[in-house]
Amino acid sequence: MKLREIRDILNATVLWGEDRLDTEVRSACGSDFMSDVLAYVKDQGLLLTGLVNPQVIRTADMMDMKCVVFVRGKCPDQAIVDLAAERGIVVMTSPQRMYTACGLLYASGIRGE
Repeated sequence: MKLREIRDILNATVLWGEDRLDTEVRSACGSDFMSDVLAYVKDQGLLLTGLVNPQVIRTADMMDMKCVVFVRGKCPDQAIVDLAAERGIVVMTSPQRMYTACGLLYASGIRGE
């Protein structure tokens, strides 16, 4: 599924990476614990989180993720968006709660591994 479709499904706003919305993502994970992402996540292209700090972007970068969606309407500050831009990671914010966002994506064909 393309990031453009994910944006639409989650009613998300793109904060950085509008030109990368044709990037394909096949799987996703949702977590507010970056240590769990590092320990348990493999081959995921999309991270959904409510945690808003630079460690989210660093973790996504280490795990080769293509996009971070901040859920619950959380909006990262410009320093976090700039860090994501440096790393080539698309950043979105969605008003959906984590559970709902994961369910919407699952119902649309995005799976976790």
